[in-house]
Amino acid sequence: MASVNLNNAEFIKSAADPKGFLKTNAPSIIFAGKSNVGKSSVINRILNRKNFARVGAHPGKTIHVNYFFIDKKLYFVDLPGYGYASVAKTERERWGKMMEAFFSDPERFDLGVMIVDARHKPTKDDVTMAGWFHDTGCPLIVVANKVDKLKKSEIEPNMKVIAETLSLTPETLLIPFSAEKGTGKELLVAELTKLAR
Repeated sequence: MASVNLNNAEFIKSAADPKGFLKTNAPSIIFAGKSNVGKSSVINRILNRKNFARVGAHPGKTIHVNYFFIDKKLYFVDLPGYGYASVAKTERERWGKMMEAFFSDPERFDLGVMIVDARHKPTKDDVTMAGWFHDTGCPLIVVANKVDKLKKSEIEPNMKVIAETLSLTPETLLIPFSAEKGTGKELLVAELTKLAR
C-alpha cells in the first residue's frame, strides 16, 4: 500500500454532462449521497480541509460530477446529491440520465463510498443508489454520517436498519461516522488509501 498525503488534493474539473466524464488512469473512489447528508463535509473531513468540497446552502442546486486528484495517486469523484424536493422535475430527470450514463461504464470506478444519515432509515433514493453500485459489482463502503447526533444505545440498531434496507452483504463495510467530530475517519481513510498504487 502506497502512503497517501490526503492534504495534497487538487480540484481537476466539473463535468456537467457525460461528455465531460474523465477516463482516469489512477484508481477512482466515487462519493454518493443525498443532498443534505453532509457529503461535502465528509470529504472535507477526510482531506483535513474546511471547505475544499463546497458545502452548499441550497442542496441540489449544482448537478455536476466533480473530480479531485489526491496526491497524484487517487481520484475522488463527487457525484451530485440526490433526493431534493425543491428541484424541478426536469432537473431530477437530468440527474437520473447523467447517473445512468455514469454507472453504465464500471471501468470508471474502483470503490464506491455511499453516505447515508445514521439517524434515519435509508430513503428510496438511497436504495436506488446502492442498487447502482451493487449492479456494477463495484466494492462499496457505506458511511453512516451524523452518528454524533445519536445516543450510544441507538447506534447498533440504526446500523442494522441501514444494512438491511440497502441489502448490504456481510462483507460490505458500514462505518458509523461523524464529519463534525471525526468519528470513523481513521477506519475510512485506511480503506481508501489501500487503493493507492
